[in-house]
Amino acid sequence: MSKPLPACPVLGLVGGIGSGKSEVAAALARRGGCLVAGDPLGHAALRQPAVRNEIVARWGSDVLDADGEVDRTKLGTVVFANPDERAALEAIVHPWIGRRLREQLIAAKADPACRFVVLDAAIMLEAGWRTACDVVVYVDAPRAVRLKRVAAQRGWSAAEVAKREQAQLPLALKAACADAALDNSGGQEELEAQVNALLSRFGIAAHGATARGLASAC
Repeated sequence: MSKPLPACPVLGLVGGIGSGKSEVAAALARRGGCLVAGDPLGHAALRQPAVRNEIVARWGSDVLDADGEVDRTKLGTVVFANPDERAALEAIVHPWIGRRLREQLIAAKADPACRFVVLDAAIMLEAGWRTACDVVVYVDAPRAVRLKRVAAQRGWSAAEVAKREQAQLPLALKAACADAALDNSGGQEELEAQVNALLSRFGIAAHGATARGLASAC
């Protein structure tokens, strides 16, 4: 980094599907980081009446569940099979998610107890939210490890992961956009040591405060 960090810097996490960004975010939160997570906001966006109405207007009621809410699996089957459909969905949901992210980042940075903020958003670079970050950290893990994790956690096949990866920037480009990298292919102890070194490298004081999961209120 060529310029000094602000008093409450924002650390953005990027990486491939299954790389363990959430694990890194949790480790940073245990050191006093205020967590702003994009995934809960993605879920919340689909529950907004205006967003849901736009989705139904384009893809019909077949993407709704029995309760009339957007079924993420059904919608994903449609949009991840066609780049144009995916772009249409992004145009509907990204503005709402972006506004909420900015609101939560402002709230976190205004909190005197918050020494740094952790932005965990899978499509941070793709959606243009990189400008909100002072430091971008690339979370790395071999493809075989990532596929094993995703299969265990989400039940996705390698083909499903590949299809969803097409909606994101190539990993090499994500890595090139980052200011630092963490290797999350090993055990928890190794990851914790790397997180400590990362904070030390950027002069960010860590403490044992309870994590503030701001996005959980959505």
